[in-house]
Amino acid sequence: MKTVEMLIIGSGPAGLSAAIEAAKAGVRPLIVDANPKVGGQLFKQIHKFFGSSMHRAGTRGMNIGKIFLEQCNELGVEIWQDCLAMGYYEGNVVAVDRRLEDGTHKLFEIQAKTIVIATGASENSVRFPGWTLPGVMGAGAAQTMINYNRVLPGKKVLMIGSGNVGLIVSYQLMQAGAEIVGIVEALPKINGYAVHAAKLVREGVPIYTGYTVVQATAEKERVNKAIIGKVNPDWSIVPGSEIALDVDTICMGAGMKPLSGFAHMAGCAFTFDRFLGGRAPVHNEKMETTVSGIYVAGDSTGIEEANTAIEEGKIAGTAIAERLGYLDPKDADAACTAAWERLAGLRQGHNGDIRTRAKEGQIAKYREIMEGGN
Repeated sequence: MKTVEMLIIGSGPAGLSAAIEAAKAGVRPLIVDANPKVGGQLFKQIHKFFGSSMHRAGTRGMNIGKIFLEQCNELGVEIWQDCLAMGYYEGNVVAVDRRLEDGTHKLFEIQAKTIVIATGASENSVRFPGWTLPGVMGAGAAQTMINYNRVLPGKKVLMIGSGNVGLIVSYQLMQAGAEIVGIVEALPKINGYAVHAAKLVREGVPIYTGYTVVQATAEKERVNKAIIGKVNPDWSIVPGSEIALDVDTICMGAGMKPLSGFAHMAGCAFTFDRFLGGRAPVHNEKMETTVSGIYVAGDSTGIEEANTAIEEGKIAGTAIAERLGYLDPKDADAACTAAWERLAGLRQGHNGDIRTRAKEGQIAKYREIMEGGN
């Protein structure tokens, strides 16, 4: 059995940030990640970040990922790639399945004094006749194919959803050589940032607001056509509004939900808020869940974006360094307070007040549970 002070499940922006912050104080973290590459979403984000200079505005996500990995190496953070966290039991033991250098797998038990769950999010699906056909996939899956694996998923792509993910991935698919035949949005207006939509409109991409996919058809066992239709206020299809589009790929950018199965397995309490992406583990101001010693950060505790995940990771890493005796409580409190102030700034703007209320409600629910409420 391997014993560690701090185990981090997930090597995305939240997990890496937590490891760096704790390691700076003297903690020796171990990161495990099921993927063959470290960095999570960062290495899929070839676009430049928005925001302020303190959040690396103008820097591409993949370059931020490289900076984080260099910092982890300099600080001696141990990282296990191709390593799946499978189970949690006996209070603080995690079972992991790790691929070894010879290609075989070995089961390890890890006893951890503290755990950070930074597992990110999973994509939502849109169900319509033909949604299981080859060629129908999540927008994130398409982004992984083009930016990680350098494989174009198709040549004629329809995107479902005009949120930032749908808009950004559509543009990146165009950069990779695909034609975007359209973007379908069931709401009456675009759901993402106008700056992302404007780039697509300038390239002549049609955006069908108030439309949804009615059906997908196939030829030779692959999607070849998407039928879209205008949506009534009751979500029924306006008769006669159907449009047939020739496609070989349909991508679903219909939002994400916290990937929080490990938190559920560990017995953490949850809340439900659609602005968090659905069910998410509650936590306090130091990102600790209702299970002592288990912390959460990033999309696993509510869907936002990379910069907020980084700040939440810093809070979790700082709190753990304090818990383990590496940081003075006053210094830790000051660092956490500064991170929360930066988070407040990040949550301004597009739906910022809604996101802020959702996170405040999450913390309030934690307090209610820990004080003996329902």
